[in-house]
Amino acid sequence: MQINETIGIDVDKLNLVVRVHTTQLENVFGNNLNGFKQFDKWIKQEVKLPKENILIAFEHTGLYSLQLSVFLKEQQYLYAVLSGLELKKSLGIKRGKTDKIDAKNIALYAYRCKEEIKPYQLAEESLLKLKRLITLRDRLVKQRRGYKTSLKEIKKILTRAEDNVLFETYETMIKCLNKQINKVDEAMMQIINSDEELSRIYSLITSIRGVGFVTSALMIAVTDGFRRFHNSRKFATYSGIAPFPYQSGTSIKGKTKVSQLANKKLKSILSLCAISAIRYNRELKAFYLKKISEGKGKRSVINIIRNKIVARIFAVIRRGTPYVDIYKYAA
Repeated sequence: MQINETIGIDVDKLNLVVRVHTTQLENVFGNNLNGFKQFDKWIKQEVKLPKENILIAFEHTGLYSLQLSVFLKEQQYLYAVLSGLELKKSLGIKRGKTDKIDAKNIALYAYRCKEEIKPYQLAEESLLKLKRLITLRDRLVKQRRGYKTSLKEIKKILTRAEDNVLFETYETMIKCLNKQINKVDEAMMQIINSDEELSRIYSLITSIRGVGFVTSALMIAVTDGFRRFHNSRKFATYSGIAPFPYQSGTSIKGKTKVSQLANKKLKSILSLCAISAIRYNRELKAFYLKKISEGKGKRSVINIIRNKIVARIFAVIRRGTPYVDIYKYAA
């Protein structure tokens, strides 16, 4: 694949601001099907190259960039969906910000890294639906947590007799959110069960004690059905649980620690998963108690267990067979 031209697109709710790198041509199109068709026609007229020699790049903006991804896939364009943080860190010191500047910077970054950037593979519709439901579930859980916290604080100050309506309202909202979260969970499970491959992956992951529904669904969605990450180390790095050394020369010798550049939601879920495994998995519980007795810090041991769980998940997916708990067979 020989990339001779890159096109940067700044995507917002209404428009696509487009910049061609080598010729510095620019244009603005609507972020809708009609705008996509005009963009396609403009590219054919102004960039006289085969599609396989053009790389289109834009930042991931959730629902705003999803339909563009679908259109580019249907038209067989090569395109890359870039991380906003990746772009920010790569461009050095910049002053000022406009949509045109952003499109120019994206085109420049894509051209510089055209040999390393891998074209994006859009997930199947079932995975896209699962991702949307996971996002909705996160919002509902966050709202429920807020109501629970408020109710807990109110109970410290007031009694039900003093303000019964206040108590009833909070309790009703919590019950309503519980019902909606359960409804979303059922819909997520239905998507998994209706897809043979997702159902197989889900069964393999949940064969590991301590790994439940939420962790399994999130990992399936984040990894695009375990096609996005080739090994557990890369996934651990992405989720912020892989330790890295911190040293330079002879003067700087810091502790080996995890990076703050991480998927914080995934990291949090894996922490809960590790705590659950310590409670219900005899092998990991014994490992945890042993390391604590040796003087290891609790957070450090929990991180080791998070990495063990991730390694086991990738192992069962790679093998294609459920996890076997050999600890119970040990003498």
